Amino acid sequence: MDALQRILSLRKELDNYNHHYYVLDQPLISDYEFDVLLKQLQELELQYPEYNDENSPTQRVGGAVTKNFKTLAHEQRMYSLDNSYSKDDLLDWENRLQKILGNTAVNYTCELKYDGASISITYENGKLTQALTRGDGFQGDEVTQNIKTIKSIPLQLKGNFPPKFDIRGEIILPFDGFEKMNQDLIEIGETPYSNPRNTASGSLKLQDSAEVAKRPLECLLYTIVGKNLPFTTQFDALATAREWGFKVPNTAALAATMQEVFAFIEYWDTHRHELPYETDGVVIKVNQIQYQEELGYTAKAPRWAIAYKFKSEQVSTRLESISYQVGRTGSITPVANLEPVQLAGTIVKRASLHNADQIAKLDIRVGDMVFVEKGGEIIPKIIQVDFSKRLTYVPPTKYITHCPECQTALIRADGEANHYCPNYTGCPPQIIGRIQHFISRKAMDIEGLGGETVALLYENGLVKNYADLYEISVEQLLPLDRMAQKSAENLVQGVLASKAIPFDRVLYALGIRYVGETVAKKLAKHYKSIEALSKANVMELVLVDEIGERIANSVVEFFENQENKLIIERLNATGVQFELIEVYNPNATEVLKDKTLVVSGVFEQFSRDELKQLIEENAGKVGSSITSKTDWVIAGANMGPAKLEKAKQLQIPILSEQEFIAYLKR
Repeated sequence: MDALQRILSLRKELDNYNHHYYVLDQPLISDYEFDVLLKQLQELELQYPEYNDENSPTQRVGGAVTKNFKTLAHEQRMYSLDNSYSKDDLLDWENRLQKILGNTAVNYTCELKYDGASISITYENGKLTQALTRGDGFQGDEVTQNIKTIKSIPLQLKGNFPPKFDIRGEIILPFDGFEKMNQDLIEIGETPYSNPRNTASGSLKLQDSAEVAKRPLECLLYTIVGKNLPFTTQFDALATAREWGFKVPNTAALAATMQEVFAFIEYWDTHRHELPYETDGVVIKVNQIQYQEELGYTAKAPRWAIAYKFKSEQVSTRLESISYQVGRTGSITPVANLEPVQLAGTIVKRASLHNADQIAKLDIRVGDMVFVEKGGEIIPKIIQVDFSKRLTYVPPTKYITHCPECQTALIRADGEANHYCPNYTGCPPQIIGRIQHFISRKAMDIEGLGGETVALLYENGLVKNYADLYEISVEQLLPLDRMAQKSAENLVQGVLASKAIPFDRVLYALGIRYVGETVAKKLAKHYKSIEALSKANVMELVLVDEIGERIANSVVEFFENQENKLIIERLNATGVQFELIEVYNPNATEVLKDKTLVVSGVFEQFSRDELKQLIEENAGKVGSSITSKTDWVIAGANMGPAKLEKAKQLQIPILSEQEFIAYLKR
């Protein structure tokens, strides 16, 4: 056998042993025998470098060092999930499904929701080519070298697979491995890790992949995205992923009714503590992929899936003091400082008290014993006071009347739950918070500049608003603590690069109250420039799709503020994008102006998303469900019978794919 054949044979053999050991939990040989074969392969690859393969089993030991993790766009967005906490929530969700699908027979896939770090892995021709963290859903950090060290992730697939697809899942740290890592730290006098989830997430960003390889991480996969995939249901997708070599939990089950979903939840609410991993709920998905496509997405989550969160763990501890935080909008948040207590795998020291009304409702006082839980297993909150343990006399809590940072008298507008500091231009946390929001990933995404650095720049008098960032020089940065030449240069370059950020994200970055990402996109698309938007009055703004009076008033107030006007003038002078750059499409028209179209079914020439894009490019609006306001339905194969019936009842014209394309061409 020549060298190449021996190398290929060893790779195949070792991949098979890895799969049986880490995915199937069925070891075929001893660790010693495996190490002997791996050593042989390493020696052969060193002797014959021309046969190197980046997906060889030898790459799992790591060794590559990544100084900076590149941020790359997901080809298909990674959405969040809507949460539910009761059976009534799930029944309401089912009713929403039926309103869109009609009385269509739907079944569900129930899967456990594992608590780890989300990952999206790309395979091309069966080989692992890229791995991205979830990030903000639109883009994530590339952690390919670190992911390759996780032995339950196949580097080369088995069987028949598409030329290219992404598979998504959770990187988790089993309890046994987590406890072993902590024991090792305790033995050398180091502080142990707080919980498995954060440790798994932090592991993905370690610079040395050899260190990642030492950690007992696993990857549990739950969804495949791509084109021309060889399955029609979510349950079949899970089975297919197993056939290709992925570790897919075998706890998933099909449910024909919501009662069967409830039975699945009740079983695992009790038995989840027997699992080797952290799980905090159940994910319920519409099983039929055709119906998933019909249901589509909201701005943040798929309509066809929902997470049911298990009831939170509760503990009792003492309230030691109450402090007050000032947000970037001036909102005051009271914070309970607690005697440290273990809760759901983490040490809890603080919990939000939300506002003055909440403090009064709970009648919470310093020194009280309180019950704490994690809302949705994430954010600690105080749910009630243990009055049986209240000390003889504890004075009622008096809410502060002045800002804890700048001493300005607080205000509370009618109908508002929170108190606010009105010192917009002189309150340090507000100024720093606005700049931190401006540089954040979803906004200007300024590389080399983080929240702590913003505070450092403010404290040293280098910035008083976000326009000042564009005037900072390397020479001004060098005297600052922990600021080397390269760091200073990267910061300045990151600021300059942000001038290419599109208008809708710049608008979001300005930090106008109530203007989130979605609202910023709508306003940018409607007004097309900051100048036009700044001149709009409340009445004009309210007429924009999905813009209410509260948002409209906030936008007008922002542009009436003299300091904001000056900041925008300075930003404009630096070259920040204050106009919408629209991509020219020579085939676009206004033929669908003022028309709302619903896309339903499976199509031959275009995908559903491509048809929706065509509608929008030709000035039409895409509807999510058929109503009396729908002008046309574009119907493909397997259109839901309930939708078809509803369109006929409302006498809405139904076009085939070919008829729609012909109309556009005409």
